[in-house]
Amino acid sequence: MKKRFALFALTALTAGMASANALAISVTDDSGATVTLSAPAQRVISLAPHVTELIYAAGGGSKLVGAVTYSDYPPEAKQIPRVGDNKALDLERIVALKPDLIVVWRHGNAQRQLDRLRDLHIPLFFSEPHHLDDIAVTLTKFGVLLGTSSTADAAANAYRNNIAQLRARYAAKPPVSVFYQVWDEPLMTLNGTHLISEVIALCGGRNVFAKLEPLVPAVSTEAVLAANPEAIVTASPGATTPDRTLPQIDKWRAWPALDAVAHDNLFTIDGDLINRPAPRIAQGATLLCQDLEMARSRRTGAAR
Repeated sequence: MKKRFALFALTALTAGMASANALAISVTDDSGATVTLSAPAQRVISLAPHVTELIYAAGGGSKLVGAVTYSDYPPEAKQIPRVGDNKALDLERIVALKPDLIVVWRHGNAQRQLDRLRDLHIPLFFSEPHHLDDIAVTLTKFGVLLGTSSTADAAANAYRNNIAQLRARYAAKPPVSVFYQVWDEPLMTLNGTHLISEVIALCGGRNVFAKLEPLVPAVSTEAVLAANPEAIVTASPGATTPDRTLPQIDKWRAWPALDAVAHDNLFTIDGDLINRPAPRIAQGATLLCQDLEMARSRRTGAAR
């Protein structure tokens, strides 16, 4: 009898473990690590504004219990309790919210903070989209983690269609040389591996400093004048207005011989649409494509 009971208990335990393993869900995050949950997450904390947007787009907005400053889209995200910003996190607040998943910005949250989060032994998903399609891939992964795959997959498909339409319309257009200005003091730009550089290429643009290192290199005024871009683009203030003044591209009017100035191709785009690696970057890309098309139209006797 005891042997039968022991055998029954062992069989039940094995079946239970198999059932639990069958219910477990796993995805790979942007650091290459595997994130495994025993069941879809119900209490999620977002540690970056773009992550908040992605989670809402994936259908998981109702599961957000904490977010960082500037998590302002969609509008209802403004009501989510704050747990800090990219400079400092309120770890006590995070623990009190009892999350079963924390999504962090791999290069936006300080390493010291990330180490402390790991000590909490709460599943972490590192988000750092490097390419336009990574945004769609992330939506799909969030759908798996949140149990909202139907909504997430639809959002991913809609986003991919938007990008595909822009690529079909603009990518093969006559190229426009572009200087993308990040800061003016010091003068900084983006190299060819940055996501925004991919947006520029999508629109038929050519980043004049694509070959520079590092990701966000400093350049001189003389280097910009030598490159003589046909268009100069920068981000205008969005919700994430930084502590220091955003770059002012009107200063380039001091060099009227510069192609971008001579043809009045100085453009600004809402920073929240172009800087955040979330679905709204398709809107930012649309605006940039329209700007570069305007630059083409201002050429004298050139093919458009």
